Amino acid sequence: MDATSLAEAVRLKKVSPLELVTETIQRAHTLNPSLNAIVYEQYEEALEKAKHFQLTNQPFAGVPIFLKDLGQEQKGSICTYGSRLFKDVKSAQTDNFVKRLEELGFIIMGRTNTPEFGFKTVSDAALHGPVRNAVNFERNAGGSSGGAAAVVASGITPIAAASDGGGSIRIPASHNGLIGLKPSRGRVIVGPGSYRGWNGATVHFSLTKTARDTRNLLFHMQECQMESPFPLPKLSYDQLYKTEKIKLLRVAVLLQSPVGEAISRDSVDAVMKIAHFFENHGHSVTLLQKDPVDGIALQKGFYIISAVETALMFQNIECQLGRQVTRDDMELMTWAIYRSGMDISGMEYSKVASSWDNYAEQMSQLHEQYDVLLLPTVAQAAPSLHPYELSAELQSKLIRIDDFTKDQKQQLLWEMFEESVADTPFTQRFNITGQPAISLPVHHTKDGLPIGVQLAAAKGREDLLLQIAEWFEQEQLLQVTKQ
Repeated sequence: MDATSLAEAVRLKKVSPLELVTETIQRAHTLNPSLNAIVYEQYEEALEKAKHFQLTNQPFAGVPIFLKDLGQEQKGSICTYGSRLFKDVKSAQTDNFVKRLEELGFIIMGRTNTPEFGFKTVSDAALHGPVRNAVNFERNAGGSSGGAAAVVASGITPIAAASDGGGSIRIPASHNGLIGLKPSRGRVIVGPGSYRGWNGATVHFSLTKTARDTRNLLFHMQECQMESPFPLPKLSYDQLYKTEKIKLLRVAVLLQSPVGEAISRDSVDAVMKIAHFFENHGHSVTLLQKDPVDGIALQKGFYIISAVETALMFQNIECQLGRQVTRDDMELMTWAIYRSGMDISGMEYSKVASSWDNYAEQMSQLHEQYDVLLLPTVAQAAPSLHPYELSAELQSKLIRIDDFTKDQKQQLLWEMFEESVADTPFTQRFNITGQPAISLPVHHTKDGLPIGVQLAAAKGREDLLLQIAEWFEQEQLLQVTKQ
């Protein structure tokens, strides 16, 4: 049963929240030792809440859910951000995203594993260890919402909270055979105090197994927040729950890697399978010969923004700790990002931020010609459990990163992420442009590893993406992981 079905069963008194929470704890105890997906348990609190649950027709009444251990703060619970700096720190307040989850009837069970500060496309924080893919324990679940993906794919819960700053919902969705929607910038409730994560690139949402769970959660989590820098009008009930047959679409297909690297045959096959499906149902499909966006420039700008945001983050952390942070406080890759951000001028940051507006304009022009863009979610299936190990020479340079010039530091960041970006080059642009994008599980490799395809629409058009997802679901195109 998906989350929508479980809540309906609770409202009809066919099952109690206590039964759901108890069964979730049992599954977690059985499965998590193999997955390493859950890093913080609040089972006693969840049991107490379930025992005294007040049923008020909430849309997700009594449904257990895990938060991601990155943001999504709940007062009194530990949120480590995958960092040893926060391994014992309890949140001072509950943020608006978590408050809304609680208002919708979810019962929070604990937190899921992420890479340190969410910087990687795999989940392997030194603090908690790697997350194993629920389909193949020798593979990584992806990142940064790897723990969330493993929890859902394994069947511990049917839905888990996640977030996406450069692909962190969609990449693990592809690797684990799940539905992963990154909503439009400004769509989902944010704050208080923090409204512009990574210059607006980051959005919080979820990983699911059904289109209707995704749709229902989006409808209830959306908010037009006038206090935020990116207010977006809410989608109406009629927009999100339209029942008429999907209109004929103009579909653009993009297959070349934006950073010029190789794409696996499986990723190409997955996209072409869906392209042919559209064509066979009368939709117009066009294979783009040229990417409308300079992917390498976009990626380099992404590193500049994230480095500056990381430097600011550590400045705030130092104020919180009352001391300076050191190399020993964090993983080497985090240290390199942080130190590289110290050299970026305000003018350089502003220039990159302006380029993001240009990318958004270019993609908006594309969507004047095409309703949806179809492209791979990832270039390769789920990587090994410990992928992307840095050479001894590169590690030595990263340790001494303060000895290099500003431009040399940025080059080191490129080299540091080069292998992982080659495997996952397709997701970052939509965080930068603010568009909605969804990964749908439609394919498997000969080794049985899931591969998703990605669909993107104009900003604010999650309704179109969800209509397509539901159509694929009805046509039995989706190969969601069943455990």
